[in-house]
Amino acid sequence: MIYRKALDYLISWKNSGNRKPLVLRGARQVGKSTLVEIFSRHYDTYLKLNLEKPSDSILFDKYKDTVTLLKAIYLHNKKVITKKSTLLFIDEIQHNARAISMLRYFYEEAPHIHVVVAGSLLESLLNQKKVIFPVGRVEYYPVRPCSFLEFLDGIGEEYDKNLIETTDAEPAHQRLMNLFREYALVGGMPEAVVQYSKNRDILSVSKVYESLLAAYIDDAEKYAANDTENKIIRHCLKAGWKKAAEVITFEGFAGSSYKSREVGNALRTLQKAFLADLVYPAGSTELPALPNLNKRPKLFWLDTGLVNFYSKIQTNVFSVNDISDLWRGRIAEHITGQELICKNESVLAELMYWRRDVQGSDAEIDFLYQYDTKLIPVEVKSGHNSKLKSLHIFMNDAPHNFAIRIWQNSLSVDDLQTSAGKKIRLLNLPFYYISVLDKIVSRYI
Repeated sequence: MIYRKALDYLISWKNSGNRKPLVLRGARQVGKSTLVEIFSRHYDTYLKLNLEKPSDSILFDKYKDTVTLLKAIYLHNKKVITKKSTLLFIDEIQHNARAISMLRYFYEEAPHIHVVVAGSLLESLLNQKKVIFPVGRVEYYPVRPCSFLEFLDGIGEEYDKNLIETTDAEPAHQRLMNLFREYALVGGMPEAVVQYSKNRDILSVSKVYESLLAAYIDDAEKYAANDTENKIIRHCLKAGWKKAAEVITFEGFAGSSYKSREVGNALRTLQKAFLADLVYPAGSTELPALPNLNKRPKLFWLDTGLVNFYSKIQTNVFSVNDISDLWRGRIAEHITGQELICKNESVLAELMYWRRDVQGSDAEIDFLYQYDTKLIPVEVKSGHNSKLKSLHIFMNDAPHNFAIRIWQNSLSVDDLQTSAGKKIRLLNLPFYYISVLDKIVSRYI
């Protein structure tokens, strides 16, 4: 069993004095249902409904008031009504609009019942049906693929997970980098991690990846508003993996004849389903930084292991020493983005990169990371400081002197001088420390 960080959040939510029904958001097969099953062990009574099943869904159509509905749910689950702690899990809630509207009444009239809901196609289907969750009556939490720390737990490397969490990992640097390369190869889809943990054989995970892609493609007709959009979404899901961490053009995306507006709509639909992420550039070096939606975005997918498999580069990832040298650095950038977004517990979290807003300039920083009131540039690069030209340009305009490089080597700090003579501090952070970035930065900033 993989211990998910989200479980800590759920336990905190359970003990909260201002608890609202909790909506779990995330792509298919990221572990939402499994997470709730494990969480249910903290309750005396566990009630579960899956609204894909007509026998479960009909309860919300048949019983209109909260008290009668709850009695029916207990009866349906063959459970006795008690005053003991009770968790109600409603899976695939998007299949019944009445169930969604009932959440406000659970909150107002039955606060003793702890309600968690989920749905793998939630956002796109709700938009099509013009249904929204009760404003101010629910809260949201994102469930994403496993982080590196969760990956370590899943493959039985709890000792090294603890080293990272205590930021005392430098003596085991090479071993941890080898493990991170495994993570960059396998990715964080829970079923893939479990399968890989059995004998550490990446080939044994192939069927897991194949079934995931097949499921996502089959879902395309559920995401799509019409046949044309269905075809474009399918094209994006089949051909788009090779565009991972690349600045993309919507027009003619991945060798197609589709128009910019059509591809943009399709990719935004996949973004709502948590399958893809369109990462736009910001031109500012200080807060607030806003993504410029008129610029071309980078395309990130939900999981780097899936990118490796569908792009047919697993062998390269397995054999390379420094992942920053692989695929023009795009796999290193993609797995870094995956780790950074996994750190954030908000469904509104977004990645941004920086591009200098000057005509003719090609200065670009891989990611922007907010720490306190500072907007910190993050470069994913190996090699010497002379390769950090864009970082120097960013730091010349930044109102602070701190920057980060993610790399293969050990943790270190360089005190440098930019091309304009500004003194800056560069934190060189090994990949395995991204999960505890805040803790490391607080030590050196």
